[in-house]
Amino acid sequence: MKKLIMLAIVCLAAISSYSQRHGGKVIEDSLKSDILGKNKKYCVYLPKSYDKETQRNYPVLYLLHGLTNNYKSWRDLGNIGPIANQIINAGNANEMIIIMPDAGTDYDGYFNCGDKWRYEDFFFQEFMPQVEKKYRITGDKEHRAIAGLSMGGGGTLAYAMHHPELFSTAFAMSAYMGARSMKESISHKNERGEAFTKSVIENNCTVYLENADEEKKAALRTVRWFLDCGDDDFLFFQNVEHVKLMKMARLPLQFRVRDGIHDWCYWQESLFIALPFISNGFAK
Repeated sequence: MKKLIMLAIVCLAAISSYSQRHGGKVIEDSLKSDILGKNKKYCVYLPKSYDKETQRNYPVLYLLHGLTNNYKSWRDLGNIGPIANQIINAGNANEMIIIMPDAGTDYDGYFNCGDKWRYEDFFFQEFMPQVEKKYRITGDKEHRAIAGLSMGGGGTLAYAMHHPELFSTAFAMSAYMGARSMKESISHKNERGEAFTKSVIENNCTVYLENADEEKKAALRTVRWFLDCGDDDFLFFQNVEHVKLMKMARLPLQFRVRDGIHDWCYWQESLFIALPFISNGFAK
């Protein structure tokens, strides 16, 4: 058994080393936010041609983490660098820049939550404009996508619904839609947790779709949607309910149910579906 474990470790190290030498890289960066009143860190995946083809612009994917995670989680737990390199080097997706923001780790989240945590304002008014200016990103709807897991999956759907003019594709993994009321939600003992829960309820994307008029639905049809959820995931029925409403609204949607639970093994596998699908949605 010890020999097998050592062999697995050696193989993983070899794959990682090969990926670093023959593919893109993940770096850390930060920016100052006046809205949040602090510096915010983020990770960036840059494709292998980025440093060589200095006049070239790239499409962008915003990749959102889940609750209790942070901007480093897709790098450290999701293995985004080696997996993206593998997919791109195999010709299954075109090169793209992947931006991994930080929505906090303890009841912060992707939505505005009081005066001290106006995260959605920060994301669209400060974060996106600054990173798309700093890195060579094409910066239009046809070359911009968003994806995420769990809380970030719910954030993905909500952001694309709030701003369908900005994204060509939205890919949600094991999406957490949130409760419909405080009574249905998990009880939080601290004020911060209650404020977070309230913000998620107010931005419940299933409720948003239920209340959408035909004009809003027409705008949502300009986005390519993909939901992916494990058959044993505790959020499975939330995702099924949302898919039903998306189908009734005639949104361009794909839905996958695979064997799996709410864990990083499932989400790493999701990348092999997500990155090709997202790449195919970018304007050539």
